[in-house]
Amino acid sequence: MAGRFAPRPTLPHSPKGVGGTPMPVRDGQAAVPSGVPRQATGPGRVRAWVPDGPLDLGLVLGPLRRGPGDPTFRVTPDGSVWRTSLTPAGPGTLRVCAYGGEVRGEAWGPGAQWLLERLPELLGAADDPSAFVPRHRLLASARHRRPGLRLTRSGLVLESLIPSILEQKVTTDEAYRAWRLLVRKFGEPAPGPAPARMYVMPTPRTWALIPSWEWHRAGVDNKRASTILRAVRVAARLEQAVGMEPAAARARLELVPGVGPWTSAETVQRSHGAADEVTVGDLHLPGIVGWALAGDRDADDAVMLELLEPYAGQRHRAARLILLSGRVPARRAPKMPRWDIGQL
Repeated sequence: MAGRFAPRPTLPHSPKGVGGTPMPVRDGQAAVPSGVPRQATGPGRVRAWVPDGPLDLGLVLGPLRRGPGDPTFRVTPDGSVWRTSLTPAGPGTLRVCAYGGEVRGEAWGPGAQWLLERLPELLGAADDPSAFVPRHRLLASARHRRPGLRLTRSGLVLESLIPSILEQKVTTDEAYRAWRLLVRKFGEPAPGPAPARMYVMPTPRTWALIPSWEWHRAGVDNKRASTILRAVRVAARLEQAVGMEPAAARARLELVPGVGPWTSAETVQRSHGAADEVTVGDLHLPGIVGWALAGDRDADDAVMLELLEPYAGQRHRAARLILLSGRVPARRAPKMPRWDIGQL
């Protein structure tokens, strides 16, 4: 699920976000330093926005980052979060920073205006945290400690669907490596004064033209590569799913052979800010939820859904809060081995 890895404990002197909430320190979030952000050089479109409550940039935007080396996502020491996107208007770079209760967005490239128009939704303006009513002490505590958690809505399907397909049935390290290599090799440099080695993801046509040996070198097997190729051939139809309800959007995504419930849920959690679309079919999530809510580390999807039933309408948020609580069962087996098929 989006942000599915449990964080390390927050450091005693961790920096604060908008509203004074601690900055997170692990994947699924992004550690965003505090301080007065420097102004980026070069002309760019600017928009200022004041959230109506606490806002933690790391928690909100962290699920959009695919590993610490993601070429489409960067956090700089001045406290800025940089993202690149392939928007309907073209490639764009967005820089977001928060200071003094205000969020400032600055964007470059053909997609700059599109990105700024949707900045509030990206930062969770369409989300309603007050709709969640905790019914377990663990969830109540997690929500109290993370008041700045909001669910992002990127408004873009393909940029979440493709990396989610890459994450099917492999370790996250393998998937992050594949995404990093493919975007850097076939994407285009980020517009504007973005940090070094930032790129915009390839266009659907470029994805379709990637040779088979390049997928192999990136460690992507034929099944996942074929699924991505099928998806980009109907990219326009998939992007239209942004205007649908999350359940209908998932149904459309799952019409693509190779895209199942796990992948569609991972996608709409980011593209739609879907508060109720919980990930099923995950290797670790059922055991984490079962352990946190019932002490059952062997829980399966059915048990997980039963435990989350009291949070119907907010099940994804409940799962995220469980992960943020850090209450996960101890590992009983070695990590899944990493296989690099590119070396074969």
